[in-house]
Amino acid sequence: MLVGLIARVRKEWFIIGIVLVIMCAKLEPSVGVKGGPLRPEITITYVAVSVIFFNSGLSLKTEELASALMHVKLHFFIQTFTLVFFPVAIWLLLRVLALTAINEWLLRGLQTVACMPPPVSSAVILTKAVGGNEAAAIFSSSSAGVSGLLVFCPVLLHLLAALHDSGCPSHSRTVFSSLLSFMALIFFLSTRKSSGFTAADSVAIMFCATHKSLTLGIPMLKIMFEGYEHLSLISVPLLIYHPAQILLGSVLLPSIKTWMSGRQKTLTPI
Repeated sequence: MLVGLIARVRKEWFIIGIVLVIMCAKLEPSVGVKGGPLRPEITITYVAVSVIFFNSGLSLKTEELASALMHVKLHFFIQTFTLVFFPVAIWLLLRVLALTAINEWLLRGLQTVACMPPPVSSAVILTKAVGGNEAAAIFSSSSAGVSGLLVFCPVLLHLLAALHDSGCPSHSRTVFSSLLSFMALIFFLSTRKSSGFTAADSVAIMFCATHKSLTLGIPMLKIMFEGYEHLSLISVPLLIYHPAQILLGSVLLPSIKTWMSGRQKTLTPI
């Protein structure tokens, strides 16, 4: 019984660790606030991200990085989905949901989330934890972050201007459902035989193309909506989406690992 429990804990260490951290943050939120003992504005923004890149760089071979750099089809797929398809799909969804009377600023917040670039940290960590194409995840997340900054403002302004003033239910259920739907869509598109992607590529694509950056998102919101009294409402969808993408990815880790093992066995000649 005890041996089985320990084995289970070792297998699910990632999601257990995340839950424990969330519980600690709930009990003592003052420890992790800006200017608190942990100094997240320094330790997270600079130290943690640097450690992730450094650790990933040590474990990668030069050949893998070169191969990832030349994987143009994969990077184009991620960039197109993240910066074009995702914002437009959410915009169409909100046009339908706008028939219901919910606060319009939550609507704007969800559209803003859709236009944001992917994060570097969570996408790379989850890809590495599963055994996906880590090199491709690093390069795609970094390049999408840069290109996302360039297209974020014009795309967001255009889509927000096209929205009706009526409201939209942009609460946690809508955000979570959108995230799950996009992850399922990415998984379906990237795992087809005609796609030309390996199982490791599909994992990197799924995480990089659907995740949104909180680190870049909050400063962007403050710049775009400076002086708006509804800034807190606009920020709600992002504050829900960010932990949801990490928790959902963590929950799916065992299933994705099992799928990858089965896919590799199928492709391995006897």
